[in-house]
Amino acid sequence: MSLRLSTVILPYRRWHEGGRSSWTRAEQLGFHTAYTYDHLSWRSFRDGPWFGAVPTLTAAAAVTERLRLGTLVTSPNFRHPVTLAKELISLDDISGGRITLGIGAGGTGFDATALGQEPWTPRERADRFGEFLPLLDRLLTEDAVSYEGDFYSAHEARNIPGCVQRPRLPFAVAATGPRGLRLAAQYGQAWVTTGDPKLYENGTPEQSDRALRQQSHKLADACAAIGRDVGELDRVLLTGFTPDRSRPLESVDAFVDFAGRHRDLGFTELVVHWPIADSDFTADEKIFERIAMEAPAQLKD
Repeated sequence: MSLRLSTVILPYRRWHEGGRSSWTRAEQLGFHTAYTYDHLSWRSFRDGPWFGAVPTLTAAAAVTERLRLGTLVTSPNFRHPVTLAKELISLDDISGGRITLGIGAGGTGFDATALGQEPWTPRERADRFGEFLPLLDRLLTEDAVSYEGDFYSAHEARNIPGCVQRPRLPFAVAATGPRGLRLAAQYGQAWVTTGDPKLYENGTPEQSDRALRQQSHKLADACAAIGRDVGELDRVLLTGFTPDRSRPLESVDAFVDFAGRHRDLGFTELVVHWPIADSDFTADEKIFERIAMEAPAQLKD
């Protein structure tokens, strides 16, 4: 099974003060996709610079040619399907059909209350996501959509000419629970996970591998329930949140061992964070670039 290597570039630098260079360098290094987080602010970066995902990806599309681009991930926390669909169709057009939408149910971080609302419960997040994703699918594939739901509505929303990618740009659905996995099975072209968050602090890599294998089995069951071949979905691991933490980026050999282990678990794409000094994503930039250039060849079938 082939394994693609991608990166996620956090939008914390001004475009002309290092922001642009990360995206162009990602293309030069041969990454398959460069993603960015779609948050209003995030964790330790809350009191520092942080820019919007869609404008950042638009700028990245203008300075790259081959690199795929995407969010990892967008959520309903501060988005509406109608406005998001219009932005995605525009972004897909500007990029020449290089956009992947990573999307999930959202969480309890700063985004959850930035618009003045109370944080949604896990059930409310699942309920909203269950309405958000099917409506977004329709908005990206139909010329005109009207819909009245419990949480979202659309009145003759028009999205002509639609996506460059047909029938629409791909969805990479982040999910670990049963309802989210059913949505991934039905609407996803890829499935995204960060592993089991309960294992991050005190778990072992072996426990993480077992948890990821169980998640993959549940995805396969969700696909089987609707008669879909789970092999049609790419399986994406956003690294840095398993018990391995940043150790795979300490050397090329360490990364190849880590990547090979997860390829054997069925993953088709690994996403590594672009190095950020003095953060959870600290890494030696020279080693990071060596990993990007050398590891894929060592991971070929």
